Amino acid sequence: MLTTHRVHVYGDSVNTDVIFPGKYTYTLRTPAEIAAHALEDLDPEFVRRVQPGDVIVAGRNWGMGSSREQAVTTLKYCGVTTLIAASFGGIFFRNCINQGVHPIVCAGLAERLATGDSIGLDVAAGEIHAAGAIFRIPPLSPSVQAILDAGGLVPMLRGRFTG
Repeated sequence: MLTTHRVHVYGDSVNTDVIFPGKYTYTLRTPAEIAAHALEDLDPEFVRRVQPGDVIVAGRNWGMGSSREQAVTTLKYCGVTTLIAASFGGIFFRNCINQGVHPIVCAGLAERLATGDSIGLDVAAGEIHAAGAIFRIPPLSPSVQAILDAGGLVPMLRGRFTG
C-alpha cells in the first residue's frame, strides 16, 4: 500500500552526537525532553517543523559514531518512524530496528529531494515514489520485519513471553 510522507533531507556522515547531543545523555529522561533536542545542532527548526509520519531522507553513513540509543529514540519521539539513507552506521541501523524505527537503504534519493517534499512509500512492493521516479528498496528479512511490526525488540519479546 502506497503511503505519502513529507521528508526532511540531510547530507552525508551525520553522526549520533548531531542527531542527539551527548551532553543530554544522562540528564533528560522523558520522551518530550528527549524529543525537544532532536537535530538541534544540525537543524534548529526541525522540532518545530516535524510532524508524526514524516520521514528523514539522508546521504551516506547516517548515524555514524557512538551507540547512543537516544539518537534513534529522539527521532521516534518526534514521530519519525522511517529513515531512508544511502547507508547507515552499523550500530545505528540495528538500534533503529530494536526501537521499531524502519531503516531503509536507498542510494541517490537525498540528492533528488528537498525538505518539505513528499514521497510515496510502498514497503510491501519495495518502492519509493519520489521526484518523478520509482526507487527500488530491498526487503527486510522476516525476523527484522517481525521486530518492526511489534514496535521494536522489547515489545516483541514481551509478546512472546507474556502471551
